[in-house]
Parts: sequence; structure tokens; C-alpha cells
Amino acid sequence: MRSSLLPLARCMALGIALSSGFAAAQAPAQQKTQVPGYFRLAVGDYEVTALFDGYNDLSPKLLQGMKLEQIRAILARRAIETPGVQTAFNAFLVNTGKNLILVDTGAGQCIGETAGMLSQNIRAAGYQPEQVDTILLTHLHLDHVCGLVDAQKQPVFANATVYAARPEADYWLDPTALARVPEQARPYFKIAQDSTAPYVAAGRFKTFTPGESPVAEVKTALEAGHTPGSTTYQFTSKGQTILFIGDLVHNLAVQFDHPKVSIAFDENSKNAIASRDQVFSEAASKKIWVAAAHLPFPGTGHILSVDKHFQWVPVEYGPYQRAARVPLID
Repeated sequence: MRSSLLPLARCMALGIALSSGFAAAQAPAQQKTQVPGYFRLAVGDYEVTALFDGYNDLSPKLLQGMKLEQIRAILARRAIETPGVQTAFNAFLVNTGKNLILVDTGAGQCIGETAGMLSQNIRAAGYQPEQVDTILLTHLHLDHVCGLVDAQKQPVFANATVYAARPEADYWLDPTALARVPEQARPYFKIAQDSTAPYVAAGRFKTFTPGESPVAEVKTALEAGHTPGSTTYQFTSKGQTILFIGDLVHNLAVQFDHPKVSIAFDENSKNAIASRDQVFSEAASKKIWVAAAHLPFPGTGHILSVDKHFQWVPVEYGPYQRAARVPLID
């Protein structure tokens, strides 16, 4: 009996030794990298690619029209209790089959280490910056124009023509602006002028009157308030529509449920609130796709209207385009 138990005991001892060895082994090194920042959506025959340029943390104190403790309580319900709220810098590529159009260019080198990822994400998405032929600027704040140039102020998009609404260009690019605006505002005007300068010099910066179409595929509308010439861009293909709204919203947690809350960056908060209400209401009624510069990446989804409030419904991750509708499981 004793001899029959001896092999079993040896096996148990070997098993314990082996398991101890596995337990002592180290896991592979942590990778500490994120997936490339792009996300594709089919809108009719158009391919829309959301691109992540980076982010910045914005203080809740910048939000206006509500007490700070109320804002903090709203943020806490979304488990946001950090001093700043992470705010994305999103840009968008639209491949119409005829043009490769970029809507906004991100913060580029103007923010620091947390931004300036646009070019690498364009490449990760299968394109090259030199393939972009058209750039549409929703407005000329630094986190939308700095990506036009590199750190040496050379154009990133060598073959692109840049478009901005005429009221926006007149406001930021006026040569006399630096002399007439308050000193604290001058750096922002200089950034807008330096970022567009090589395109202006090459004859590849053009303006348009809001309502005009800089390229055949797009409709434009002036939504002044955030800046004097803030512009939305709408693309439609085969009955599907996507609207690029720029900075009509900055804070997901607060400004959908409380659309009358503005932000300190608005040039005219009253007009900015009115523009947001008008665009959100129309987008909700038409059930169109919406793409926003500062909502959590990919910044694309739908807006619902609920009483006098709104709700953001982000796009769900899935295949780029379904070949056919699958049967409903009921």
C-alpha cells in the first residue's frame, strides 16, 4: 500500500514545485501605448474619419451661467472629480470620392505634450497629410488652426486650400487687429495669423460668405457667438447627413442638460447659447449625425431633444459599413 502511494506523492510535490515556479514568473512588460486615434463612419457614399489630435484639461470655472458647486455636483454624477475636465481636440476627414476634406486641424504644437497627434493619426488611418486637398475651418481659435503648420511654421498640408468664413477671417486676420485688441488677446490673434500665413502667401487661403459652398459637397451656415464667424459644415449623401458643429459645445456633462450654460471662450455668450439651441434642436428633429470638436473622441453621434434639454448619444463602435441588414432577433 505504501509503495503505491509513493508515485502519487512525488507527482503532487512536482505539481507544487511547478505551480510555485509559474507564480514567481513575471508578466510581460506593460505596453503603455494607446490605439491609434481614428474612427470611421459611413455617411451614404462618404467616408468620415474622426481624428484625435489630443486633449487639454479645462477648469469647470470656465463654465458660466450656473454656480460652481452645481457644476461640480453634475460632474460628480459622472465620476468627474478632478480639478479639470478632459476635453478632446477632434478633427474630421471626409472622403467624398472627389475630395479629401479636413474639418479643423487641432491644436498642433500650441498646447504641448497632450496635443499635436493629428498628422500621425491621419497616417494611421491610411492617408497622408499631403493628400488633403481642402481644409474647412469652423473658426480660427488656436485649437483649430495650429495644426495647419509645424513648429517651424511650415505648412503641414502641402497641397490643401484652406477655407474660412469671411466674418471669421476679417476678425482674426485683420493686419490692424494686434494694435486694437487688448494685450491679453494679442497672442491668440498672432497664432491665427501665423498659422494661416503660409497658405495666404501661397494663394491657398480663401474666404466665403456663410451660406455659400466652398466645395460642391458641403453646405455652410453662420452660427456666430463662440466667435464672430463660427461656421457649421453639412455633408449629405444618399439621404444621410452629418453636421460638423465646431465649438457649439465644450462640456458633455453640463451643456446638453443645461444648454444655457456658456463658456468663457465665447465672444458673445448670448449668441453662442442661441446658436447652440437652434443647431441642437434642428439636429435632433432631423435625426442627423453630428460631429463636435470637443466632445469625447470620436465626438460623433446623435442629439436627442428631451423637454427643454438635450441628450448626446455617441456612435457605437462597430464595422465600418454593413454590407446588408441582418435579420432582427426578436
